[in-house]
Amino acid sequence: MSTQRVISEIAGPLSGHEVVSRAEWLVARKDLLKREKELTRLRDQLAVERRALPWVTIDKDYIFDAPEGEVTLSELFDGCSQLFIKHFMMAPGQETQCVGCSLEVDHLDGILPHLENHDVSYVAVARAPIEEIEVIRKRMGWKFRWVSSYHSDFNYDFNVSFTHERAASGHAIYNYGAAPEGAIELEELSGDSVFYKDETGQIFHTYSTFGRGGEEFLGIYRFLDAIPKGRNENGPYHSLPDWARPRNMYDKGGEVEATGRYHQPTCACATHDSAAR
Repeated sequence: MSTQRVISEIAGPLSGHEVVSRAEWLVARKDLLKREKELTRLRDQLAVERRALPWVTIDKDYIFDAPEGEVTLSELFDGCSQLFIKHFMMAPGQETQCVGCSLEVDHLDGILPHLENHDVSYVAVARAPIEEIEVIRKRMGWKFRWVSSYHSDFNYDFNVSFTHERAASGHAIYNYGAAPEGAIELEELSGDSVFYKDETGQIFHTYSTFGRGGEEFLGIYRFLDAIPKGRNENGPYHSLPDWARPRNMYDKGGEVEATGRYHQPTCACATHDSAAR
């Protein structure tokens, strides 16, 4: 086989991609492998530093609404010493869900038994009332625990929900800085938080991440980043809302806001109407 580099004749958006001999490909692949190993070691180091963060004592008695009634933050640990909470972006009265949050929790059903047997309890929390949450959970067939903070300050204390007053003041905080304008309008955003409970029952907040930090829990991106078309986020937002939909709504139309909030084709809200015009 000739080692001369040639230009591919692949049709479509990848036309013109360089095609080489197997020997030349191995040279390029081994060079990339060096950088992949550097990234692996850096991720390992970052994970150590993440776990070494100082903790904050949780002294507030948070109460959540669950299908079976009220539950405390402590009870969400469900016999584990570690609790992972998904801050699910769903406001009261919101009939559909955030496509990014939906994509993230779609990863869960298969790994839940592994998490639970690794001393980790997983719970999603949204500010919508539990009755509205249950409609979505049952429609999607999700098995993980999902509770409501509708009667609690939890979402506000962890800076994923914003009161009208806080938003209007310009002092809303998200991702450790000033909240973006979209948050001011929507009053709900997403994130992930981790908690630890010691032998005495004391609870500590150990970690939270927001924005693109949530990609750490979107395993699908590891697949997309390895294939020729990559994430293919070439729509108006150049991010996940360009393509992700609730898994039961692909090829069924609808609109997605830049925030990731999905609107069904039959939606009559002002946002959907303006997007359709």
